[in-house]
Amino acid sequence: MKIDIDPVIEQILERALSGKGITKKEAYQLMECAGNDFHALCVAADILRKKTIGDYVTFVINRNINFTNICKGSCKFCNFRDNNGYLLDIDEIVSRAKIDGITEVCIQGGLHPKITLDYYVEMLEKIKEERPDIHIHAFSPAEVNHMKELSGLSLKEVLATLKEAGLDSMPGTAAEILNDKIRERICPEKVSTHEWVRIIKTAHRLKIPTTATIMYGHIDSSSDRVDHIFLVKEIQKETKGFTEFVPLTFMPVNELGITEHVKGATGVEDAKLYAVSRIVLNSVIPNLQVSWVKLGKKFAQLMLLCGVNDIGGTLYEENISKASGSLHGEVMHPEEFVTLIKDIKRIPVQRDTLYNTIKKYY
Repeated sequence: MKIDIDPVIEQILERALSGKGITKKEAYQLMECAGNDFHALCVAADILRKKTIGDYVTFVINRNINFTNICKGSCKFCNFRDNNGYLLDIDEIVSRAKIDGITEVCIQGGLHPKITLDYYVEMLEKIKEERPDIHIHAFSPAEVNHMKELSGLSLKEVLATLKEAGLDSMPGTAAEILNDKIRERICPEKVSTHEWVRIIKTAHRLKIPTTATIMYGHIDSSSDRVDHIFLVKEIQKETKGFTEFVPLTFMPVNELGITEHVKGATGVEDAKLYAVSRIVLNSVIPNLQVSWVKLGKKFAQLMLLCGVNDIGGTLYEENISKASGSLHGEVMHPEEFVTLIKDIKRIPVQRDTLYNTIKKYY
């Protein structure tokens, strides 16, 4: 049965499926489509996923550690920040990194005004002493910039110091929307677009791979989302340092949600964001990850039909999304990943941080 779709949308999707890139204008048209055109977009993204990745769906067995919620920032979407909050000592951080079975520890925290670069270095070194086998995925560009300001060192010196101490890769968070007019309204003290790009490119040049993220569904528009995705594409063409792209839907239980009267993206907007991301980034970033913490396990499963090939990590601890209203839990066990993936007739694969295969579940 053939469905009727807009000839313009059909032409764009056919071009994408043939392996040709699409323009920003065409990506915007896809982001704004509806009805049968929306269904066709999701199908096209899924076909591209299958051509590029096959029927494998990956996940990582990891642990989050949010080492402090004390932060000098003023991001309006953050309910995690508490200036009367906590700071974990190094021994506690190391103990949390020693869970049996995990291959990655993901470490992020607030921009604590009183800790020094030595704290971050000691954290990395002691984790590696206790778990030399574990991959340390840590510190957003905002945190790295904070370390630079605290230490007086150059950006390159800070990153080189972290890498020598044991940093293996970085989360490409703090990106939000890479548009400075929007950033002035939602996170005025956070790194600018230029600074975020500079930190990411410097990390890549030092052979520190990173993820790339986008936080959408607040005061941003479809055009802003498309611009962001294309900027990520341009960086990747230059550096080849991104391991994956991770869309993060806005959680509205915070100052930004209340003052701007925004409730977050709709389910259709979520699906379009993933599908368009697959189409635009497919040739340069083959791995597209869905956040089950943000969307919930059932909807995350549906996104596997819209171009997604990775469903993230076990986490074991999640404080940032939970503080802004996420109701979807803090841990997802490997057995749950396997069941969820097999339910849609795909092949679950446990991976490491850099997408090397550890185990396939046939």
